[in-house]
Amino acid sequence: MAKFTHHIFVCCNRRAPDHSRGCCDPEGSEQLRECFKHEVKRRGLDPLVRANKAGCLDQCELGATVVIYPQAIWYGGVRKEDVPRIIEETIIGGRVIKELLIPDHLLNTKGGKSLP
Repeated sequence: MAKFTHHIFVCCNRRAPDHSRGCCDPEGSEQLRECFKHEVKRRGLDPLVRANKAGCLDQCELGATVVIYPQAIWYGGVRKEDVPRIIEETIIGGRVIKELLIPDHLLNTKGGKSLP
């Protein structure tokens, strides 16, 4: 079997509703991950593209967080509505979606930093 061309990790970490850092999957439903899995399958991209559940990616203030490897593209504030666009533009087209991209200077900065 050929290796993956893209591996999409979707943060499904849960924290208490009043946690100061926030939470990428407050309902614990993994809906965002399921949307990615559905879109990958719908477009016939499996088995070369895989969407996996991830534990905490430590970008809580910027969530919901998704990281795509091997390209190391970090997206924040991702919603279900963004999934088809991410698949189309990033996975298929190879383009980074600037408005979802977590800038390098915000990666791994705890304490309330957020995307504009």
